[in-house]
Amino acid sequence: MSRAALLLFALGACLRAFAADVPYLSGRVVDNAEILGAETKRKLTEQLKAHEAGTTNQIAVLTVPSLEGESVESFAEQVFNTWKLGQKGKDNGVLLLVAPSERRMRIEVGYGLEGTLTDVAASRIIRNVMTPRFKEGNFGAGIEEGVAAVIGQLTGSAAIPADDPHPAVAEKQSDKFFDGPDISLPERLLFGAFIFGIIGLFTVIGILTPGMGWFLYFFLIPFWAMFPIVVIGVSKTLWLLGTYLVGFPLAKLIVSRLSWYENAKKDIKTKGSASIGGFTVGGSSGSSSWSSGSSSGGGFSGGGGSSGGGGASGSW
Repeated sequence: MSRAALLLFALGACLRAFAADVPYLSGRVVDNAEILGAETKRKLTEQLKAHEAGTTNQIAVLTVPSLEGESVESFAEQVFNTWKLGQKGKDNGVLLLVAPSERRMRIEVGYGLEGTLTDVAASRIIRNVMTPRFKEGNFGAGIEEGVAAVIGQLTGSAAIPADDPHPAVAEKQSDKFFDGPDISLPERLLFGAFIFGIIGLFTVIGILTPGMGWFLYFFLIPFWAMFPIVVIGVSKTLWLLGTYLVGFPLAKLIVSRLSWYENAKKDIKTKGSASIGGFTVGGSSGSSSWSSGSSSGGGFSGGGGSSGGGGASGSW
């Protein structure tokens, strides 16, 4: 197994170690965050029980004190699959998850209900029904109205409030600094350390290495264009890519004028190798390689997963 693959495996193990545990399914409403009153829980339970009796759809509400560094999408999927919401063969389950500490929520939808409770509908319920109540600090009303909107969408008895076609200027601006995938800050930091550590190291090697440096410059362009999106989003990745495209040649030009760089370049031509900062650069047939007393190899690899259904996430 390559070093990169081992690093990815170790990263995944670390994330799993700090992941939140799936709570025990004690009822249709599991309020582990203790943000719902007794009367609210009673009304929600009766409402969800009546809906299941009339449609066989299983809807559950879960509140958790914290996601423990895990993304709301990943945790909702784990809960949904562990609780096995929905009837076997129908996959007609829905999970409404709220994590007040991270100000995150999600409506996870089983495969069998995706055609009725679409991702767009779930997103509108979160954005137009629940979020305004949560911003007021009224979690009980937000969850009650959210559940009612989900049931209304599934039964066709009520329409979801549409988006404002003329939102205020302030509402057009995202309150998120990152526009990338919806992952938690610890995950973002871990992925960032790994991604920027790898491509950053090879970028420095390219700048400092005579001969092979320009090959690395072009070789790393796709990596700078794609991998940072996971950490900082699309728009900031474009800025970062532009900085790399301009900054690398400028840095290379400055370094190439230094005396040690010229000496290393001459040593490669005359001796076949040169020492730069404790590393040995070896050249052959117009190219060079970078080593530190031994050769090493590695590559980039990744994995993926599948969700229990469609849905939408949001914050307030």
